[in-house]
Amino acid sequence: MTQTRTARPMDGTGLARRIIDTSAATAADIRGRTGTAPCLATVLVGEDPASVTYVRMKRARCEKAGIRSRHVALPASISTSALTEKITELSDDPAVHGILLQHPVGRHIDERAAFEAIAPDKDVDGVTTHSFAAMSFGLPGFVSCTPGGIMRLLDEYDVEPAGKHAVVVGRSPILGKPAGLLLLGRNATVTYCHSHTSGLSDIVRQADILVAAVGRPHFIAGADIKPGAVVVDAGYHPGNVGDVDHASARDRAALITPVPGGVGPMTIAVLLAQTVEAAGRQLGVN
Repeated sequence: MTQTRTARPMDGTGLARRIIDTSAATAADIRGRTGTAPCLATVLVGEDPASVTYVRMKRARCEKAGIRSRHVALPASISTSALTEKITELSDDPAVHGILLQHPVGRHIDERAAFEAIAPDKDVDGVTTHSFAAMSFGLPGFVSCTPGGIMRLLDEYDVEPAGKHAVVVGRSPILGKPAGLLLLGRNATVTYCHSHTSGLSDIVRQADILVAAVGRPHFIAGADIKPGAVVVDAGYHPGNVGDVDHASARDRAALITPVPGGVGPMTIAVLLAQTVEAAGRQLGVN
């Protein structure tokens, strides 16, 4: 008789809560020693409902963690030059320790130019080329929050990437690409794939660690999961579904991140942790 496998869920909610609690304690210490609370500036262009919700949630988490939140709401019609000017002002403001530009920002805006206006020491979302390069070379800096959260989840569940074949499905500069680099830095053998990859199912079947970050619901079939694999689903779509078909994947994977409650909470937790770290550096208490 064949034994049925049921994947163990990787609880991002619980781990995120502990990270935020630690960040809150550090923020309180910084405030007590300097009289200044860590401050995160959130920049929102337009009124996209999902973006408005995300920013509101991040600001609420800031408040609970003792991090001051400065919200900058800008019109959807804003130009690239006006947006970069506003971000540069925040970069030059010593009362702001971290900057988050909520994306997307509108097709008429040069998003990369907007990201590059963020000072590297305030890039707590890890979106600038400076942060990407530092992460690539293993130098001090801030990692992209979602990939950073993924690595913390792997560590929490004693998943050692060294010697493993990691397959990353997705090539976003703030998710897929940095996730692969962080895994490579931990001595995994990394294969990058995307929605146009030929023979994708065959490659996915080789993955000891699978990171699904392609942005398409149920794009990865459970039948393509290697038995005993660790599955990190970084997708989120209406109906609380991810990039992986969880109903079938749970019968093959050893570990899997739930959607929701897996990668999402970790992204915010890393953002807050890096904001507190940035404040400590800028205020000279680290």
